[in-house]
Amino acid sequence: MESDSIDCMASSDVMDDDEIHHHQLSSSLSKTHSNNGNSNNSSLSSAVHPSTTSVHELLECPVCTNSMYPPIHQCHNGHTLCSTCKTRVHNRCPTCRQELGDIRCLALEKVAESLELPCKYMSLGCPEIFPYYSKLKHEALCNFRPYSCPYAGSECAVVGDIPFLVTHLRDDHKVDMHSGCTFNHRYVKSNPQEVENATWMLTVFHCFGQYFCLHFEAFQLGVAPVYMAFLRFMGDEIEARNYSYSLEVGGNGRKLIWEGTPRSIRDSHRKVRDSHDGLIIQRNMALFFSGGDRKELKLRVTGRIWKEQQNPEGGACIPNLCS
Repeated sequence: MESDSIDCMASSDVMDDDEIHHHQLSSSLSKTHSNNGNSNNSSLSSAVHPSTTSVHELLECPVCTNSMYPPIHQCHNGHTLCSTCKTRVHNRCPTCRQELGDIRCLALEKVAESLELPCKYMSLGCPEIFPYYSKLKHEALCNFRPYSCPYAGSECAVVGDIPFLVTHLRDDHKVDMHSGCTFNHRYVKSNPQEVENATWMLTVFHCFGQYFCLHFEAFQLGVAPVYMAFLRFMGDEIEARNYSYSLEVGGNGRKLIWEGTPRSIRDSHRKVRDSHDGLIIQRNMALFFSGGDRKELKLRVTGRIWKEQQNPEGGACIPNLCS
């Protein structure tokens, strides 16, 4: 699938228990942080006091090196390991090779209850400190956690903050970057019958000081091939609700219009697509819009993004248009 004739007008997942069990704590917890040599955050410094760090090291599984959570197992000689690795080592202690049995290290579990540690995303700005057993549940939803690359059509494991991902999309995925809150895309495919071979398209727009990802793709909805366009916000869910967008496609005197709120890139591309939260165009309708002999796809998708603002007089939301 090709994308051409692009005109952009600028204006003025909660982890389950198994996942939490295996999630490794940040290595930054073993270091104290200072600002130009002066310690200005005594609460965080005390949270990673050497004695706390030593206990934290005791809670590290010797097999997988992840932090251990109940049940913590031990052999007759007192060597510990996590419950998952207990099955991996065939019930033999990896340290002394003695049979493990079903001995729980209740003392170490109790010690863990007394620990308070900073969020693993402290270096990214999170100021929170949590009890040991609550920390990972917070980290699964922490607003400071990195974002996954929003590029669709390939498996990309890159994570980072928004500025890093914008650069990554531009330099590594060669994604088109545009400024402005209105757009006009023309999607062309010579053989619309081959829907399963269509290429996912992604364009990034910058407006209102934020970045938005416009997706367009072909996929099978049941047995019917369809085309879909939708917008994702490069930020958190709460921020995404401040914006709205519209998409329009048409031809031969007919048109389809979609209006909605962009989804955060916290939601995966596949999750948004499978929820049908966007402009869906049936193949027959797409060919009708394309005109001609209905053998070639020529879709023009236009749209705009706006920001909802509170009316200071009435309290209602009023649109802040980009153009």
